[in-house]
Amino acid sequence: MSCRDVPTDCLYSEIDSIRIYTQQTQAREWLQQYRGRLPVFACILGFTATGLIPGISAAGATPEDRQYTAIADAEFLVNGPLPQPKYPLPPLVVGASPVLISRAVVEACDLPIYLFNAGLPQPPAVPAIDLGGIPANCLTSGNALPLDIVQQLFAQGWQWGKTLATRVAGGYLIISECVVGGTTTALSLLTGLGIAAAGKVNSSHPNCNHAQKWEIVRVGFQRAGWEMGKESQVLLPPSPIDPLKLVAAVGDPMQIAAAGMAIAASDRSGVLLAGGTQMLAVYALAQALAARHSLSWRPDHIVVGTTRWVAQDPTGDTVGLARAIGDVPLLATDLSFAQSRYPSLQAYEEGYVKEGVGAGGCAIASHLYKNWNSLQLLEAIEALVERYRYSH
Repeated sequence: MSCRDVPTDCLYSEIDSIRIYTQQTQAREWLQQYRGRLPVFACILGFTATGLIPGISAAGATPEDRQYTAIADAEFLVNGPLPQPKYPLPPLVVGASPVLISRAVVEACDLPIYLFNAGLPQPPAVPAIDLGGIPANCLTSGNALPLDIVQQLFAQGWQWGKTLATRVAGGYLIISECVVGGTTTALSLLTGLGIAAAGKVNSSHPNCNHAQKWEIVRVGFQRAGWEMGKESQVLLPPSPIDPLKLVAAVGDPMQIAAAGMAIAASDRSGVLLAGGTQMLAVYALAQALAARHSLSWRPDHIVVGTTRWVAQDPTGDTVGLARAIGDVPLLATDLSFAQSRYPSLQAYEEGYVKEGVGAGGCAIASHLYKNWNSLQLLEAIEALVERYRYSH
């Protein structure tokens, strides 16, 4: 299946340019409820040393570049093109940063932005709310984060989820992320939650590096004291592990903050988890946390929204992963760069980059709020690319 093929059971919603891949009824109801409503955009920034492993990610041409990807994306998300940004967008192996998509929508819709620092090597150059986290160790350590930091991030995410839900004014909360190497920590998290995710996750590469990801996860679980079972499953301790401890062993700081935010916000507002594999992992984590700790939440108020390049990635199985997790509605923008005049955008059609910084969720927001079709969205993105090229 090429990136342009559509699964036979995928349906268009009544809203132009949005496709529904799972949980059709719930997804349609969610889209109808929030059509024409202005969302609030939250972006949770984090870092894991997993992202420094050679070849693990294309979100930065070198490991050194990848240390600054989230910080640079945050600056561009808030400020747009500037002649001399403190942290310029890092060069990618191929393609252009997905923050160009997000920023184009933020500008057009005048979205309120909340940036959260869940654990970065250095603070961004734009205002961000510090959640008291730290960068994660490589998940191969089996000791990614101290448990008290994980608990702190969950508490902060929970509190901010409650706070932001009161500020959406009938709209919904977009929860997005920027974590280089995050699809690999998503694989480890999903695996630890008992979900057969091996071979299903996505990546910023045109052909997902499943073997490399799985070996990294295997080592991480081994060093955490858990053995891998048959068929790429994890043999957990006799009683299921606390999801907080799982994140501490093999997760990243964004995941737990986003899960807390989603759980708390869902009680009062709609939630759009903006991303692919990483946000499916956040949904699964929220599900496990709510069950383990008897937390009040409204999963029927939550959808996962991504790009067509993720939902139809022929080297992964995003739809199958959503179904394996359970009742999560998976949506995607129909945005295409096939007719773009910029090769850096056309690269998305070859499977590079695909998603990040809430690009898919922002695209969905443009369809819902401004009633844009994919061509109108493409024009806005290309206009921003043109400004970016002339700014430096």
